Amino acid sequence: MKTIARTTILVFIGCLCWSSSWAAKPNILFLLSDDHSYPYMGAYGNKDVRTPNLDQLAAEGMRFDRMFVTSPSCVTSRASLMTGRSFVAVRMGRFTSPLPAGVVALPDLLRQQAGYYTGLGGRDYHLDGPPNAKNPAVGEILDRFDLRTFADRADYVQSGELSSSAAVLTAFLKTVPVGKPWFFWLGFSDPHHPWTEVGPQGLPDPATLTVPGHLPDLPGIRSDLAAYIAEIEHVDNEVKGVLNVLTQRGFEDNTVVVFMGDNGMAFPHGKGSLHDPGVAVPLLVRWPGVVQPGEVTNALISGEDFTPTMLEIAGVAPPEEMSGISYLKLLKGDNAYIPRQYVFTARTSHGSDGRMSVNVVSGSFDMSRSVRSANFKLIYNTTPHQPYQPIDSASNPGWKEMKAAFKGRTLGEKFVQAYFKKPRPTYELYKLDTDPNELNNVSNNSLYANTLLELKQALTEKMVLDWDFLPTPLR
Repeated sequence: MKTIARTTILVFIGCLCWSSSWAAKPNILFLLSDDHSYPYMGAYGNKDVRTPNLDQLAAEGMRFDRMFVTSPSCVTSRASLMTGRSFVAVRMGRFTSPLPAGVVALPDLLRQQAGYYTGLGGRDYHLDGPPNAKNPAVGEILDRFDLRTFADRADYVQSGELSSSAAVLTAFLKTVPVGKPWFFWLGFSDPHHPWTEVGPQGLPDPATLTVPGHLPDLPGIRSDLAAYIAEIEHVDNEVKGVLNVLTQRGFEDNTVVVFMGDNGMAFPHGKGSLHDPGVAVPLLVRWPGVVQPGEVTNALISGEDFTPTMLEIAGVAPPEEMSGISYLKLLKGDNAYIPRQYVFTARTSHGSDGRMSVNVVSGSFDMSRSVRSANFKLIYNTTPHQPYQPIDSASNPGWKEMKAAFKGRTLGEKFVQAYFKKPRPTYELYKLDTDPNELNNVSNNSLYANTLLELKQALTEKMVLDWDFLPTPLR
């Protein structure tokens, strides 16, 4: 009897210790907007965008000014966010790929090694392959070979549509076991094209907007920009509802809130392009009691770095195969943090399965790689003969007017070179302090020969270590 009693006490104490370790771990709420380019947020100094809730989130935490996802397309970018690795390294280059079962992902490790209750909801997380209704041939194969894995990776995967992002979070929180730390990936549908939603302040006046330097100032560009901004303002209102749910349920003080874009805006030089508007996204992190309010950093951050950082927040050491670098020390203000020297981005296909043709354009299929340092970017195009076309918005007024201006010879020469040069250059090198819009390719300028070689060497190393299937820029 004494032995049984003693065993019971030890088990009870062990449960208390395990429960106590749960209580010490913060919850993690990851908010992911869709096609959201830096700097489209008031907190970044953009006066055209009215985002009071995101601005408040930035004021209460850390704002990242140089956050770059690994790909300008949603599936491939999210593969890196979920795994801490390049999408090339985890074999997610085809747009309809599911994440391979043998590749460990963030929910796996949080659940197995840190005791987290994990979930995904809102807009599709894009890593289980396409729904059968969208691609029956691929979907049937995935189902027949049991290649969809996220029902096993996470404790909760939302099924069915809900009325708002606040409702999505509420539904998840109702399933969380009492006292257990949780991680929730909540995706927003905006500002993904088509731009049909507006925020509480309505559509901004196109005439008052500032047209970014990588685009010509045309009426269609302005009207597209107004619709895009209205969708970001709609996201901001959704964020307000989500943060209210946290407060109402008593989670505000013990939850790390991360807000990020998955890739850039569906405009020329944006989504589908390795130029900054395609891969530079907002990143905000609020962690009460740890991250000092109002902090700003210009450290280079990669989409590969998200999973290692979240793991370290949860007390889990990132696996060696993860190429991402944790920025936990940066969040804590630890001077021991060593920033990246380079970030890498890549492009393959975009939803083009079964729709390839001899007239394929870059929006559907574009084999390119890029490396960016603090002040230079190299883009390596291995399929330069594909004519340029933006993803999703090719039928919008902005691109149609650009094409008409090019045909009528009224488009500025810098835009002709950026969007209509055939073939496109194999190498594009940009000096970003003097050319932030990436319109002046200096790859053939002898003044930058050493920089070009340095970046080719860095990109070659990355491609070799990721087992990239493309030829490297150096032999």
